[in-house]
Amino acid sequence: MTTAALPTARTAVDRGSGPRSQGPAWRRRVVVLTFLAPTIIGIGIFTLGPILASILLAFFRWDIITDPEFVGLTNFVDVVADPTVRISFINTLVFVVVAVTLQIAVSLALAVLISQRMPTWARTFFRSVFFFPLILSAASVSIVMRYLFNEEFGVVNWLLSLVGIGGVPWLTSPTASAVVIVLVYVWQQFGFTFLLFVGGLASIPTEVYEASSIDGATGWRQLRSITLPLLSPTMLVACVMAVISALQIFDQPYVLTRGGPGDATRTAVMVIYESAFRQLEFGRASAIGVVLMLLIMGVTALQFRLSRRFVFYQ
Repeated sequence: MTTAALPTARTAVDRGSGPRSQGPAWRRRVVVLTFLAPTIIGIGIFTLGPILASILLAFFRWDIITDPEFVGLTNFVDVVADPTVRISFINTLVFVVVAVTLQIAVSLALAVLISQRMPTWARTFFRSVFFFPLILSAASVSIVMRYLFNEEFGVVNWLLSLVGIGGVPWLTSPTASAVVIVLVYVWQQFGFTFLLFVGGLASIPTEVYEASSIDGATGWRQLRSITLPLLSPTMLVACVMAVISALQIFDQPYVLTRGGPGDATRTAVMVIYESAFRQLEFGRASAIGVVLMLLIMGVTALQFRLSRRFVFYQ
């Protein structure tokens, strides 16, 4: 083969192996959209559809039996003026502050302990044990806890009686019932946050700790100056997801106390459920749902806004 023929041969090879040999671009787009279609359709039908329907229904009065009646902003005005709704939102916000703080603290402490030097089998065992409550049904866990915290024959009061402490009205006292709901919720939910922190700790280079040890930093100083700053992106994700989940709490207070005593443990989602399926006021329930959605969006946006001050990206 002569030297002059080489460019021609190379050009032919390049053309044969170029992008055009794989088919037109529109065919690749069709393949991609075909694989994405089930997910897109599912999100549209089961997520975006109900959201839009709820927003639209919030401007109507509807009890399923009669035709919907357009009432404008009346449902929102009634929601704002309803003391039960206000109490439920206050209860929800207080619960979020207490439960999320406890959940993050417990998860972080356990993740730091697990990340210490220990046999692999022990680390795997504790990860499984801490994550196990999350796979259980919240309703079934609440039913079991309702028997454990029963004032008359519950195991918890029986154990307290062994050390001379009288029976505590766990589910009939406003303060005690709120404590039980927080403990049950955190016990079941902290496993996911714990795994997030375990993954975040594993991504921190060991060289950083070794260098700080040479400089004399150990224990608490390493945790404050190295672990927490480098773990801050993971902590942001954990906080956002924990807050969104806590704002939608329903199972634990509904099963344990039915929102009582009085309205002490009634939450926003419980009011939505009662308005829709007990009072058949679907427009009012949708209005409360819209308010809760706006609250979740506002709190999430605030978290991302504040994260600019304390989140450190490597």
